[in-house]
Amino acid sequence: MTEATVAQRIALALQRHGVEVIFGQSLPSAVILACEAIGIRQLAYRQENMGGAMADGFARVSGRIAVVAAQNGPAATLLVPPLGEAFKASVPIVALVQEVERNQLDRNAFQELDHFALFSSCAKWVRRVITADRIDDYVDAAFVAAGSGRPGPSVLLLPADLLRENPAVPTRERRSNFGEWPIDRPRPSEAEIRAAAVAITAARAPVVVAGGGVTSPAAATALAKLQDLAHLPVFTTNMGKGAVDETHPLSAGVLGALVGPRSLGGHTLPILKEADLVILVATRTNQNGTDSWRQVPANARIIHIDIDPQEIGRNYEASRLVGDAAATLGALCEALRQLDLSLRRDMRKGVEGRIAAAWKSFENDRSVFSGSNGSPIRPERVMQELQTRLTPDTIVVADASYSSMWVVGQLRGQTTGQRFLAPRGLAGLGWGLPLAIGAKVARPSSPVVALVGDGGFAHSWAELETMVRSNVPVVTIVLNNGILGFQKDAETVKFGGYTSACHLSPVDHAAIARACGCGGAVVRAPGDLGKTLDLALTERRPWLIEVMTDPSAHPPISLFDGTLDHALAAV
Repeated sequence: MTEATVAQRIALALQRHGVEVIFGQSLPSAVILACEAIGIRQLAYRQENMGGAMADGFARVSGRIAVVAAQNGPAATLLVPPLGEAFKASVPIVALVQEVERNQLDRNAFQELDHFALFSSCAKWVRRVITADRIDDYVDAAFVAAGSGRPGPSVLLLPADLLRENPAVPTRERRSNFGEWPIDRPRPSEAEIRAAAVAITAARAPVVVAGGGVTSPAAATALAKLQDLAHLPVFTTNMGKGAVDETHPLSAGVLGALVGPRSLGGHTLPILKEADLVILVATRTNQNGTDSWRQVPANARIIHIDIDPQEIGRNYEASRLVGDAAATLGALCEALRQLDLSLRRDMRKGVEGRIAAAWKSFENDRSVFSGSNGSPIRPERVMQELQTRLTPDTIVVADASYSSMWVVGQLRGQTTGQRFLAPRGLAGLGWGLPLAIGAKVARPSSPVVALVGDGGFAHSWAELETMVRSNVPVVTIVLNNGILGFQKDAETVKFGGYTSACHLSPVDHAAIARACGCGGAVVRAPGDLGKTLDLALTERRPWLIEVMTDPSAHPPISLFDGTLDHALAAV
Protein backbone atom coordinates (compact mmCIF):
# COMPACT_ATOMS: atom_id res chain seq x y z
CA MET A 1 0.00 0.00 0.00
CA THR A 2 2.86 2.42 0.71
CA GLU A 3 4.06 2.22 -2.90
CA ALA A 4 0.72 1.77 -4.67
CA THR A 5 -0.06 4.18 -7.48
CA VAL A 6 -3.41 5.88 -7.81
CA ALA A 7 -4.33 3.37 -10.54
CA GLN A 8 -3.50 0.50 -8.20
CA ARG A 9 -5.51 2.12 -5.41
CA ILE A 10 -8.47 2.37 -7.78
CA ALA A 11 -8.16 -1.33 -8.57
CA LEU A 12 -8.03 -2.21 -4.87
CA ALA A 13 -11.07 -0.03 -4.18
CA LEU A 14 -13.00 -1.75 -6.98
CA GLN A 15 -12.01 -5.11 -5.52
CA ARG A 16 -13.26 -3.96 -2.11
CA HIS A 17 -16.63 -3.21 -3.69
CA GLY A 18 -16.78 -6.73 -5.09
CA VAL A 19 -16.03 -5.82 -8.71
CA GLU A 20 -14.97 -8.91 -10.67
CA VAL A 21 -15.30 -7.61 -14.23
CA ILE A 22 -14.73 -4.22 -15.84
CA PHE A 23 -16.05 -3.46 -19.32
CA GLY A 24 -13.21 -1.69 -21.10
CA GLN A 25 -10.89 -1.45 -24.08
CA SER A 26 -7.50 -1.12 -22.36
CA LEU A 27 -8.05 2.50 -21.31
CA PRO A 28 -7.33 4.06 -18.88
CA SER A 29 -4.43 1.63 -19.38
CA ALA A 30 -2.93 2.18 -15.93
CA VAL A 31 -6.24 1.26 -14.27
CA ILE A 32 -6.94 -1.75 -16.49
CA LEU A 33 -3.43 -3.13 -15.96
CA ALA A 34 -3.79 -2.71 -12.21
CA CYS A 35 -7.20 -4.42 -12.26
CA GLU A 36 -5.99 -7.38 -14.29
CA ALA A 37 -2.98 -7.75 -12.00
CA ILE A 38 -5.29 -8.49 -9.03
CA GLY A 39 -7.72 -10.73 -10.90
CA ILE A 40 -10.40 -8.30 -12.06
CA ARG A 41 -11.37 -9.42 -15.56
CA GLN A 42 -11.52 -7.01 -18.45
CA LEU A 43 -14.36 -7.74 -20.86
CA ALA A 44 -13.02 -5.95 -23.93
CA TYR A 45 -15.76 -4.51 -26.10
CA ARG A 46 -15.30 -3.36 -29.69
CA GLN A 47 -16.95 0.04 -29.21
CA GLU A 48 -17.80 2.17 -26.16
CA ASN A 49 -21.49 2.47 -27.05
CA MET A 50 -21.75 -1.31 -26.82
CA GLY A 51 -19.52 -1.51 -23.73
CA GLY A 52 -21.83 0.80 -21.83
CA ALA A 53 -24.80 -1.37 -22.78
CA MET A 54 -22.93 -4.49 -21.65
CA ALA A 55 -22.41 -2.85 -18.26
CA ASP A 56 -26.13 -2.01 -18.20
CA GLY A 57 -27.14 -5.64 -18.80
CA PHE A 58 -24.65 -6.84 -16.21
CA ALA A 59 -26.02 -4.51 -13.54
CA ARG A 60 -29.65 -5.40 -14.24
CA VAL A 61 -29.06 -9.13 -13.87
CA SER A 62 -26.31 -9.33 -11.25
CA GLY A 63 -27.70 -6.88 -8.71
CA ARG A 64 -24.22 -5.36 -8.60
CA ILE A 65 -23.07 -1.94 -9.73
CA ALA A 66 -21.33 -2.33 -13.08
CA VAL A 67 -18.07 -0.62 -14.07
CA VAL A 68 -17.23 0.59 -17.58
CA ALA A 69 -14.05 2.38 -18.63
CA ALA A 70 -13.18 4.62 -21.57
CA GLN A 71 -10.55 6.89 -23.06
CA ASN A 72 -11.04 10.65 -23.17
CA GLY A 73 -12.48 12.46 -26.19
CA PRO A 74 -14.21 10.43 -28.92
CA ALA A 75 -14.36 7.27 -26.82
CA ALA A 76 -16.03 9.18 -24.01
CA THR A 77 -18.62 10.62 -26.38
CA LEU A 78 -19.64 7.07 -27.34
CA LEU A 79 -20.46 6.35 -23.69
CA VAL A 80 -23.16 9.01 -23.67
CA PRO A 81 -25.94 6.95 -25.36
CA PRO A 82 -25.72 3.89 -23.08
CA LEU A 83 -25.34 6.06 -19.99
CA GLY A 84 -28.42 7.97 -21.16
CA GLU A 85 -30.30 4.67 -21.35
CA ALA A 86 -29.10 3.69 -17.88
CA PHE A 87 -30.02 7.12 -16.52
CA LYS A 88 -33.60 6.89 -17.81
CA ALA A 89 -33.94 3.19 -16.93
CA SER A 90 -32.49 3.63 -13.41
CA VAL A 91 -29.52 1.27 -13.82
CA PRO A 92 -26.37 1.88 -11.71
CA ILE A 93 -23.08 2.13 -13.61
CA VAL A 94 -19.75 3.63 -12.56
CA ALA A 95 -17.88 5.00 -15.59
CA LEU A 96 -14.12 5.54 -15.27
CA VAL A 97 -13.08 8.03 -17.95
CA GLN A 98 -9.48 9.05 -18.59
CA GLU A 99 -8.66 12.74 -18.99
CA VAL A 100 -5.64 14.56 -20.34
CA GLU A 101 -2.87 15.33 -17.89
CA ARG A 102 -3.63 18.11 -15.45
CA ASN A 103 -1.01 20.53 -16.76
CA GLN A 104 -2.48 20.12 -20.26
CA LEU A 105 -6.04 21.18 -19.36
CA ASP A 106 -7.49 23.98 -21.49
CA ARG A 107 -4.56 23.87 -23.92
CA ASN A 108 -6.22 21.91 -26.75
CA ALA A 109 -4.39 18.75 -25.82
CA PHE A 110 -4.95 15.66 -27.95
CA GLN A 111 -8.55 14.43 -27.54
CA GLU A 112 -9.28 16.95 -24.79
CA LEU A 113 -13.00 17.53 -24.27
CA ASP A 114 -15.22 19.10 -21.64
CA HIS A 115 -16.39 15.88 -20.03
CA PHE A 116 -18.43 17.70 -17.40
CA ALA A 117 -20.59 19.19 -20.12
CA LEU A 118 -20.61 15.91 -22.03
CA PHE A 119 -21.97 13.78 -19.19
CA SER A 120 -24.10 16.34 -17.35
CA SER A 121 -27.35 15.22 -18.97
CA CYS A 122 -26.84 11.45 -18.70
CA ALA A 123 -25.30 10.92 -15.26
CA LYS A 124 -26.38 11.52 -11.66
CA TRP A 125 -22.90 12.54 -10.57
CA VAL A 126 -19.72 13.68 -12.37
CA ARG A 127 -16.44 14.44 -10.61
CA ARG A 128 -12.78 14.92 -11.54
CA VAL A 129 -10.16 13.65 -9.12
CA ILE A 130 -7.44 16.26 -8.72
CA THR A 131 -5.52 15.07 -5.65
CA ALA A 132 -4.13 11.56 -5.25
CA ASP A 133 -4.76 11.33 -1.51
CA ARG A 134 -8.56 11.41 -2.03
CA ILE A 135 -8.87 8.63 -4.58
CA ASP A 136 -10.57 6.16 -2.21
CA ASP A 137 -13.05 8.82 -1.16
CA TYR A 138 -14.01 9.51 -4.76
CA VAL A 139 -14.33 5.86 -5.79
CA ASP A 140 -16.65 5.24 -2.85
CA ALA A 141 -18.65 8.37 -3.65
CA ALA A 142 -19.09 7.20 -7.25
CA PHE A 143 -20.54 3.86 -6.10
CA VAL A 144 -22.82 5.52 -3.54
CA ALA A 145 -24.09 7.96 -6.17
CA ALA A 146 -24.80 5.15 -8.62
CA GLY A 147 -26.50 2.75 -6.23
CA SER A 148 -28.41 4.95 -3.78
CA GLY A 149 -31.75 6.69 -4.19
CA ARG A 150 -32.92 6.27 -7.76
CA PRO A 151 -30.05 4.26 -9.30
CA GLY A 152 -28.18 5.60 -12.30
CA PRO A 153 -24.75 6.28 -13.79
CA SER A 154 -21.91 8.13 -12.09
CA VAL A 155 -18.78 9.29 -13.88
CA LEU A 156 -15.31 9.57 -12.37
CA LEU A 157 -12.85 11.60 -14.46
CA LEU A 158 -9.23 10.50 -14.05
CA PRO A 159 -6.33 12.65 -15.33
CA ALA A 160 -3.70 10.40 -16.89
CA ASP A 161 -0.82 11.80 -14.86
CA LEU A 162 -2.71 11.41 -11.58
CA LEU A 163 -2.96 7.66 -12.17
CA ARG A 164 0.84 7.34 -11.99
CA GLU A 165 1.24 9.15 -8.67
CA ASN A 166 2.00 7.40 -5.39
CA PRO A 167 -0.33 8.83 -2.76
CA ALA A 168 0.43 8.62 0.93
CA VAL A 169 -1.29 5.89 2.89
CA PRO A 170 -4.54 7.36 4.27
CA THR A 171 -4.74 7.86 8.02
CA ARG A 172 -8.27 6.46 8.00
CA GLU A 173 -8.68 3.40 5.81
CA ARG A 174 -11.99 2.81 3.99
CA ARG A 175 -13.46 -0.69 4.33
CA SER A 176 -17.05 -0.29 3.11
CA ASN A 177 -18.45 -2.39 0.27
CA PHE A 178 -21.00 -0.53 -1.85
CA GLY A 179 -21.03 -2.94 -4.78
CA GLU A 180 -24.60 -4.21 -4.44
CA TRP A 181 -27.67 -2.13 -5.19
CA PRO A 182 -29.82 -0.65 -3.86
CA ILE A 183 -27.34 0.49 -1.25
CA ASP A 184 -30.12 1.78 1.02
CA ARG A 185 -33.71 0.59 1.42
CA PRO A 186 -35.72 3.50 2.84
CA ARG A 187 -39.45 3.07 3.41
CA PRO A 188 -42.43 5.27 4.23
CA SER A 189 -43.70 5.89 7.75
CA GLU A 190 -45.98 3.42 9.52
CA ALA A 191 -48.88 5.86 9.22
CA GLU A 192 -48.43 6.16 5.45
CA ILE A 193 -48.16 2.38 5.08
CA ARG A 194 -51.28 1.76 7.17
CA ALA A 195 -53.31 4.34 5.24
CA ALA A 196 -52.41 2.63 1.98
CA ALA A 197 -53.25 -0.79 3.42
CA VAL A 198 -56.67 0.44 4.57
CA ALA A 199 -57.35 1.83 1.08
CA ILE A 200 -56.51 -1.55 -0.48
CA THR A 201 -58.83 -3.47 1.85
CA ALA A 202 -61.71 -1.09 1.12
CA ALA A 203 -61.33 -0.98 -2.66
CA ARG A 204 -63.76 -2.98 -4.79
CA ALA A 205 -61.57 -3.21 -7.89
CA PRO A 206 -57.92 -2.44 -7.09
CA VAL A 207 -55.09 -3.27 -9.51
CA VAL A 208 -51.30 -3.08 -9.45
CA VAL A 209 -49.17 -1.71 -12.30
CA ALA A 210 -45.55 -2.71 -11.73
CA GLY A 211 -42.60 -1.04 -13.49
CA GLY A 212 -38.94 -1.74 -14.02
CA GLY A 213 -38.02 -1.05 -10.41
CA VAL A 214 -39.75 -4.26 -9.29
CA THR A 215 -37.63 -6.74 -11.25
CA SER A 216 -34.95 -7.28 -8.59
CA PRO A 217 -35.28 -10.57 -6.68
CA ALA A 218 -36.23 -8.85 -3.42
CA ALA A 219 -38.84 -6.55 -4.98
CA ALA A 220 -40.32 -9.29 -7.18
CA THR A 221 -40.66 -11.61 -4.18
CA ALA A 222 -42.34 -8.88 -2.13
CA LEU A 223 -44.76 -8.09 -4.97
CA ALA A 224 -45.67 -11.78 -5.30
CA LYS A 225 -46.53 -11.85 -1.59
CA LEU A 226 -48.70 -8.75 -1.95
CA GLN A 227 -50.43 -10.18 -5.02
CA ASP A 228 -51.50 -13.32 -3.13
CA LEU A 229 -52.11 -11.77 0.27
CA ALA A 230 -54.35 -8.95 -0.97
CA HIS A 231 -55.74 -10.90 -3.96
CA LEU A 232 -54.62 -8.21 -6.40
CA PRO A 233 -54.49 -8.44 -10.20
CA VAL A 234 -51.08 -7.29 -11.44
CA PHE A 235 -50.19 -5.68 -14.75
CA THR A 236 -46.66 -4.75 -15.71
CA THR A 237 -45.10 -2.18 -17.96
CA ASN A 238 -42.67 -3.24 -20.68
CA MET A 239 -39.71 -2.84 -18.32
CA GLY A 240 -41.61 -4.48 -15.49
CA LYS A 241 -42.11 -7.75 -17.36
CA GLY A 242 -40.85 -10.61 -15.22
CA ALA A 243 -41.70 -8.88 -11.96
CA VAL A 244 -44.50 -11.41 -11.46
CA ASP A 245 -45.07 -14.98 -12.55
CA GLU A 246 -47.33 -14.60 -15.60
CA THR A 247 -48.78 -18.07 -15.07
CA HIS A 248 -50.23 -16.89 -11.74
CA PRO A 249 -54.04 -16.62 -11.97
CA LEU A 250 -53.91 -12.95 -10.95
CA SER A 251 -51.22 -11.92 -13.47
CA ALA A 252 -52.66 -9.95 -16.39
CA GLY A 253 -49.48 -9.46 -18.44
CA VAL A 254 -48.07 -6.36 -20.10
CA LEU A 255 -50.22 -3.41 -21.09
CA GLY A 256 -48.75 -0.15 -22.35
CA ALA A 257 -49.24 0.23 -26.09
CA LEU A 258 -49.84 -3.50 -26.63
CA VAL A 259 -53.63 -3.26 -26.75
CA GLY A 260 -54.33 -3.62 -30.48
CA PRO A 261 -56.05 -6.50 -32.31
CA ARG A 262 -54.90 -10.01 -31.28
CA SER A 263 -53.15 -8.69 -28.15
CA LEU A 264 -53.53 -9.84 -24.57
CA GLY A 265 -53.93 -6.22 -23.52
CA GLY A 266 -56.98 -5.82 -25.71
CA HIS A 267 -58.72 -8.32 -23.42
CA THR A 268 -57.26 -7.25 -20.06
CA LEU A 269 -57.41 -3.45 -20.45
CA PRO A 270 -61.05 -3.27 -19.19
CA ILE A 271 -59.86 -4.60 -15.81
CA LEU A 272 -57.60 -1.57 -15.45
CA LYS A 273 -60.20 0.81 -16.84
CA GLU A 274 -62.73 -0.34 -14.20
CA ALA A 275 -60.31 0.00 -11.28
CA ASP A 276 -61.22 2.23 -8.36
CA LEU A 277 -57.68 2.01 -6.93
CA VAL A 278 -54.47 1.81 -8.96
CA ILE A 279 -51.25 0.95 -7.13
CA LEU A 280 -48.28 2.10 -9.19
CA VAL A 281 -45.03 0.42 -8.13
CA ALA A 282 -41.62 1.67 -9.27
CA THR A 283 -42.79 2.99 -12.61
CA ARG A 284 -42.05 6.32 -14.30
CA THR A 285 -45.59 6.44 -15.72
CA ASN A 286 -43.93 7.18 -19.05
CA GLN A 287 -45.60 7.38 -22.45
CA ASN A 288 -44.95 3.80 -23.53
CA GLY A 289 -45.98 2.33 -20.20
CA THR A 290 -49.35 4.09 -20.15
CA ASP A 291 -50.20 4.20 -23.87
CA SER A 292 -49.69 7.97 -23.97
CA TRP A 293 -51.15 8.42 -20.45
CA ARG A 294 -54.59 7.15 -21.52
CA GLN A 295 -54.95 3.98 -19.46
CA VAL A 296 -55.19 4.96 -15.81
CA PRO A 297 -58.85 5.84 -15.16
CA ALA A 298 -59.44 9.46 -14.18
CA ASN A 299 -61.76 8.61 -11.30
CA ALA A 300 -59.47 6.02 -9.69
CA ARG A 301 -57.53 6.73 -6.53
CA ILE A 302 -53.78 6.24 -7.06
CA ILE A 303 -51.12 5.06 -4.66
CA HIS A 304 -47.61 5.43 -6.05
CA ILE A 305 -44.58 3.64 -4.59
CA ASP A 306 -41.22 4.92 -5.84
CA ILE A 307 -37.71 5.58 -4.57
CA ASP A 308 -37.65 8.88 -6.48
CA PRO A 309 -39.98 11.46 -4.92
CA GLN A 310 -40.05 13.43 -8.17
CA GLU A 311 -41.68 10.55 -10.06
CA ILE A 312 -44.65 10.44 -7.73
CA GLY A 313 -47.21 12.90 -9.01
CA ARG A 314 -45.32 13.61 -12.24
CA ASN A 315 -48.28 12.51 -14.38
CA TYR A 316 -50.94 11.42 -11.87
CA GLU A 317 -51.73 12.93 -8.49
CA ALA A 318 -51.20 10.13 -6.01
CA SER A 319 -50.88 9.14 -2.40
CA ARG A 320 -47.14 9.18 -1.87
CA LEU A 321 -45.20 6.16 -0.65
CA VAL A 322 -41.59 7.23 -1.10
CA GLY A 323 -39.25 4.32 -0.60
CA ASP A 324 -37.50 1.27 -1.92
CA ALA A 325 -39.96 -1.04 -3.67
CA ALA A 326 -38.97 -4.20 -1.80
CA ALA A 327 -38.97 -2.58 1.64
CA THR A 328 -42.22 -0.71 1.02
CA LEU A 329 -44.06 -3.72 -0.41
CA GLY A 330 -42.85 -5.82 2.51
CA ALA A 331 -44.12 -3.26 5.02
CA LEU A 332 -47.42 -3.04 3.16
CA CYS A 333 -47.85 -6.81 3.44
CA GLU A 334 -47.23 -6.65 7.19
CA ALA A 335 -49.86 -3.92 7.58
CA LEU A 336 -52.39 -5.82 5.47
CA ARG A 337 -52.04 -8.91 7.66
CA GLN A 338 -53.53 -6.89 10.52
CA LEU A 339 -56.62 -5.91 8.51
CA ASP A 340 -59.80 -7.57 7.27
CA LEU A 341 -59.19 -8.79 3.71
CA SER A 342 -62.51 -10.56 3.27
CA LEU A 343 -63.75 -8.19 0.54
CA ARG A 344 -60.62 -8.76 -1.47
CA ARG A 345 -60.86 -12.51 -0.93
CA ASP A 346 -64.50 -12.56 -2.02
CA MET A 347 -63.67 -10.73 -5.26
CA ARG A 348 -60.70 -12.91 -6.18
CA LYS A 349 -62.45 -15.76 -7.98
CA GLY A 350 -64.25 -13.42 -10.35
CA VAL A 351 -61.07 -11.52 -11.21
CA GLU A 352 -59.17 -14.76 -11.79
CA GLY A 353 -61.91 -15.89 -14.16
CA ARG A 354 -61.66 -12.70 -16.20
CA ILE A 355 -57.89 -12.96 -16.45
CA ALA A 356 -58.00 -16.64 -17.43
CA ALA A 357 -60.57 -15.86 -20.12
CA ALA A 358 -58.35 -13.04 -21.43
CA TRP A 359 -55.32 -15.33 -21.75
CA LYS A 360 -57.45 -17.96 -23.52
CA SER A 361 -58.90 -15.43 -25.95
CA PHE A 362 -55.41 -14.10 -26.62
CA GLU A 363 -54.12 -17.56 -27.46
CA ASN A 364 -57.05 -18.13 -29.79
CA ASP A 365 -56.64 -14.74 -31.46
CA ARG A 366 -52.94 -15.07 -32.21
CA SER A 367 -53.02 -18.74 -33.20
CA VAL A 368 -53.53 -17.78 -36.85
CA PHE A 369 -49.99 -16.31 -36.71
CA SER A 370 -48.26 -18.30 -33.94
CA GLY A 371 -49.33 -21.53 -35.63
CA SER A 372 -48.68 -20.37 -39.17
CA ASN A 373 -46.58 -22.57 -41.46
CA GLY A 374 -46.26 -19.86 -44.07
CA SER A 375 -43.08 -18.31 -45.41
CA PRO A 376 -41.74 -15.69 -44.84
CA ILE A 377 -42.11 -16.67 -41.20
CA ARG A 378 -44.32 -14.74 -38.80
CA PRO A 379 -42.50 -13.43 -35.69
CA GLU A 380 -45.33 -14.84 -33.55
CA ARG A 381 -44.33 -18.31 -34.74
CA VAL A 382 -40.74 -17.64 -33.69
CA MET A 383 -41.97 -16.59 -30.25
CA GLN A 384 -44.11 -19.71 -29.98
CA GLU A 385 -41.11 -21.93 -30.70
CA LEU A 386 -38.99 -20.01 -28.21
CA GLN A 387 -41.72 -20.18 -25.54
CA THR A 388 -41.68 -23.99 -25.54
CA ARG A 389 -37.93 -23.92 -24.88
CA LEU A 390 -37.92 -21.36 -22.07
CA THR A 391 -36.99 -22.42 -18.57
CA PRO A 392 -37.57 -20.28 -15.47
CA ASP A 393 -33.82 -19.59 -15.55
CA THR A 394 -33.75 -18.37 -19.17
CA ILE A 395 -32.94 -14.69 -19.67
CA VAL A 396 -34.53 -13.17 -22.76
CA VAL A 397 -33.10 -9.90 -24.08
CA ALA A 398 -34.64 -7.77 -26.81
CA ASP A 399 -33.42 -4.91 -28.91
CA ALA A 400 -35.53 -1.75 -29.10
CA SER A 401 -38.44 -1.21 -31.47
CA TYR A 402 -40.43 -4.25 -32.65
CA SER A 403 -38.08 -6.76 -31.03
CA SER A 404 -39.05 -5.50 -27.57
CA MET A 405 -42.74 -5.66 -28.44
CA TRP A 406 -42.52 -9.26 -29.67
CA VAL A 407 -40.77 -10.34 -26.47
CA VAL A 408 -42.90 -8.52 -23.90
CA GLY A 409 -46.17 -9.16 -25.73
CA GLN A 410 -45.78 -12.72 -26.99
CA LEU A 411 -43.71 -14.56 -24.37
CA ARG A 412 -45.14 -15.59 -21.00
CA GLY A 413 -42.93 -15.46 -17.93
CA GLN A 414 -42.82 -18.70 -15.99
CA THR A 415 -41.73 -17.62 -12.54
CA THR A 416 -41.47 -14.64 -10.23
CA GLY A 417 -38.46 -12.54 -11.17
CA GLN A 418 -37.69 -14.17 -14.52
CA ARG A 419 -35.58 -11.68 -16.44
CA PHE A 420 -36.70 -10.05 -19.66
CA LEU A 421 -34.40 -7.17 -20.60
CA ALA A 422 -35.02 -4.45 -23.15
CA PRO A 423 -33.58 -0.95 -23.63
CA ARG A 424 -36.74 0.95 -22.79
CA GLY A 425 -35.17 3.96 -21.04
CA LEU A 426 -34.34 5.66 -24.33
CA ALA A 427 -35.10 2.66 -26.59
CA GLY A 428 -32.05 3.02 -28.80
CA LEU A 429 -31.48 0.52 -31.59
CA GLY A 430 -28.54 -1.84 -31.34
CA TRP A 431 -28.41 -2.43 -27.59
CA GLY A 432 -30.06 -5.86 -27.56
CA LEU A 433 -26.88 -7.85 -28.24
CA PRO A 434 -24.60 -5.99 -25.78
CA LEU A 435 -27.30 -6.11 -23.08
CA ALA A 436 -27.37 -9.87 -23.59
CA ILE A 437 -23.58 -10.11 -23.35
CA GLY A 438 -23.65 -8.25 -20.03
CA ALA A 439 -26.47 -10.46 -18.77
CA LYS A 440 -24.57 -13.64 -19.67
CA VAL A 441 -21.40 -12.39 -17.97
CA ALA A 442 -23.50 -11.65 -14.88
CA ARG A 443 -25.14 -15.09 -14.84
CA PRO A 444 -23.03 -17.58 -16.83
CA SER A 445 -25.15 -20.58 -15.83
CA SER A 446 -28.37 -19.17 -17.33
CA PRO A 447 -29.31 -19.57 -20.99
CA VAL A 448 -29.42 -16.10 -22.59
CA VAL A 449 -31.33 -15.47 -25.82
CA ALA A 450 -31.23 -12.12 -27.63
CA LEU A 451 -33.96 -11.18 -30.10
CA VAL A 452 -32.97 -8.43 -32.54
CA GLY A 453 -34.15 -7.05 -35.86
CA ASP A 454 -31.91 -6.77 -38.90
CA GLY A 455 -32.00 -2.97 -38.70
CA GLY A 456 -30.91 -2.73 -35.07
CA PHE A 457 -28.45 -5.58 -35.29
CA ALA A 458 -26.34 -3.65 -37.81
CA HIS A 459 -25.41 -1.27 -34.98
CA SER A 460 -23.76 -4.00 -32.93
CA TRP A 461 -22.73 -7.00 -35.00
CA ALA A 462 -19.01 -6.31 -34.39
CA GLU A 463 -19.64 -7.61 -30.87
CA LEU A 464 -20.08 -11.12 -32.32
CA GLU A 465 -16.29 -11.26 -32.25
CA THR A 466 -16.36 -10.09 -28.62
CA MET A 467 -18.58 -13.03 -27.69
CA VAL A 468 -16.25 -15.52 -29.37
CA ARG A 469 -13.03 -14.00 -28.00
CA SER A 470 -14.45 -13.69 -24.48
CA ASN A 471 -16.37 -16.99 -24.53
CA VAL A 472 -19.82 -15.49 -23.89
CA PRO A 473 -22.30 -18.04 -25.34
CA VAL A 474 -25.38 -15.98 -26.17
CA VAL A 475 -27.93 -17.26 -28.70
CA THR A 476 -28.94 -14.38 -31.00
CA ILE A 477 -32.09 -14.56 -33.10
CA VAL A 478 -32.14 -12.05 -35.94
CA LEU A 479 -35.59 -11.34 -37.38
CA ASN A 480 -34.65 -10.38 -40.92
CA ASN A 481 -37.51 -8.73 -42.78
CA GLY A 482 -35.30 -6.47 -44.92
CA ILE A 483 -36.83 -3.25 -43.58
CA LEU A 484 -36.81 -0.85 -40.67
CA GLY A 485 -40.19 -2.18 -39.61
CA PHE A 486 -41.44 0.29 -37.05
CA GLN A 487 -40.09 3.26 -38.99
CA LYS A 488 -41.85 2.15 -42.16
CA ASP A 489 -45.13 1.36 -40.45
CA ALA A 490 -45.24 4.47 -38.27
CA GLU A 491 -44.42 6.75 -41.19
CA THR A 492 -47.10 5.05 -43.26
CA VAL A 493 -49.71 5.66 -40.56
CA LYS A 494 -48.68 9.26 -39.88
CA PHE A 495 -47.79 10.47 -43.37
CA GLY A 496 -49.27 8.01 -45.83
CA GLY A 497 -45.80 6.99 -47.06
CA TYR A 498 -42.28 6.26 -45.87
CA THR A 499 -38.75 7.37 -46.68
CA SER A 500 -36.16 5.51 -48.72
CA ALA A 501 -34.18 4.67 -45.58
CA CYS A 502 -36.74 2.04 -44.57
CA HIS A 503 -35.60 -0.58 -47.10
CA LEU A 504 -32.33 -2.42 -46.43
CA SER A 505 -30.03 -4.34 -48.75
CA PRO A 506 -29.84 -8.14 -48.29
CA VAL A 507 -27.28 -9.20 -45.69
CA ASP A 508 -26.24 -12.74 -44.79
CA HIS A 509 -26.05 -12.31 -41.02
CA ALA A 510 -25.39 -16.00 -40.44
CA ALA A 511 -22.32 -15.78 -42.69
CA ILE A 512 -21.04 -12.81 -40.66
CA ALA A 513 -21.53 -14.83 -37.48
CA ARG A 514 -19.67 -17.84 -38.86
CA ALA A 515 -16.85 -15.58 -40.05
CA CYS A 516 -16.48 -14.41 -36.44
CA GLY A 517 -16.40 -17.97 -35.12
CA CYS A 518 -20.04 -18.25 -34.01
CA GLY A 519 -22.44 -20.95 -35.02
CA GLY A 520 -24.79 -19.61 -37.67
CA ALA A 521 -27.78 -20.73 -39.70
CA VAL A 522 -30.52 -19.20 -41.84
CA VAL A 523 -34.08 -20.40 -41.26
CA ARG A 524 -36.60 -19.91 -44.05
CA ALA A 525 -39.20 -22.57 -43.20
CA PRO A 526 -41.14 -22.62 -39.90
CA GLY A 527 -40.53 -26.35 -39.57
CA ASP A 528 -36.80 -25.73 -39.21
CA LEU A 529 -37.14 -23.29 -36.30
CA GLY A 530 -37.36 -25.82 -33.50
CA LYS A 531 -34.42 -28.01 -34.42
CA THR A 532 -32.21 -24.98 -35.07
CA LEU A 533 -33.09 -23.48 -31.70
CA ASP A 534 -32.37 -26.81 -30.00
CA LEU A 535 -28.96 -27.00 -31.67
CA ALA A 536 -28.04 -23.44 -30.74
CA LEU A 537 -29.17 -23.83 -27.12
CA THR A 538 -27.33 -27.10 -26.58
CA GLU A 539 -23.97 -26.24 -28.16
CA ARG A 540 -23.17 -23.67 -25.48
CA ARG A 541 -21.17 -21.38 -27.72
CA PRO A 542 -22.10 -18.10 -29.40
CA TRP A 543 -24.79 -18.80 -31.97
CA LEU A 544 -26.80 -16.74 -34.46
CA ILE A 545 -30.07 -17.84 -36.00
CA GLU A 546 -31.24 -15.66 -38.87
CA VAL A 547 -34.98 -16.03 -39.45
CA MET A 548 -36.41 -14.68 -42.68
CA THR A 549 -39.59 -13.01 -41.48
CA ASP A 550 -42.69 -11.44 -42.96
CA PRO A 551 -42.11 -7.69 -43.62
CA SER A 552 -45.83 -7.02 -43.20
CA ALA A 553 -45.86 -8.35 -39.61
CA HIS A 554 -46.07 -5.88 -36.76
CA PRO A 555 -46.90 -6.12 -33.05
CA PRO A 556 -50.47 -5.27 -31.97
CA ILE A 557 -49.83 -1.76 -30.72
CA SER A 558 -52.47 0.92 -30.36
CA LEU A 559 -50.99 3.16 -33.06
CA PHE A 560 -51.99 0.61 -35.70
CA ASP A 561 -55.47 -0.16 -34.38
CA GLY A 562 -57.83 1.14 -37.05
CA THR A 563 -54.97 2.02 -39.42
CA LEU A 564 -52.65 -0.81 -40.47
CA ASP A 565 -54.89 -3.20 -38.58
CA HIS A 566 -58.20 -1.95 -40.00
CA ALA A 567 -58.76 -5.21 -41.88
CA LEU A 568 -57.73 -7.63 -39.12
CA ALA A 569 -61.16 -7.79 -37.56
CA ALA A 570 -62.43 -9.49 -40.69
CA VAL A 571 -59.62 -12.08 -40.84
